[in-house]
Amino acid sequence: MASLETLGDKTDGIIQSALEAGAEVVVSKARSNLASAIGRNLKERPRSTGALLAALGVSPVKIDHNGVHNLKIGFSEPRRGGGVNAKLATILEYGKSGQPPKPFLRPARLASRAPCIAAMQRKFEEEVNGI
Repeated sequence: MASLETLGDKTDGIIQSALEAGAEVVVSKARSNLASAIGRNLKERPRSTGALLAALGVSPVKIDHNGVHNLKIGFSEPRRGGGVNAKLATILEYGKSGQPPKPFLRPARLASRAPCIAAMQRKFEEEVNGI
């Protein structure tokens, strides 16, 4: 009974740590896909500064008005020099006139789904067993 009471008190922390564990799996896959997509199949010498890769990260876990825990994986803004990281990532992902697409986010999401769920389950079980 005491364990269930403790579990109820620590639910938000357990959920947060499980979500963060899963996010790390997805971010690492997206980061590796992005690194391989930047500068690939170019006609000219690449001008990459590494700023887009450095801007990729995870937001803190937040609870919405329905009580659902959320976090987002994306790019921090603004970019040095006034550009927008999300715009550059979208152009890289979907291409534009004269620039073929180099998808990195969608393949990362698809490839990391099962490992992400497994990591979240492991972290959840680890946290619950530690009570």
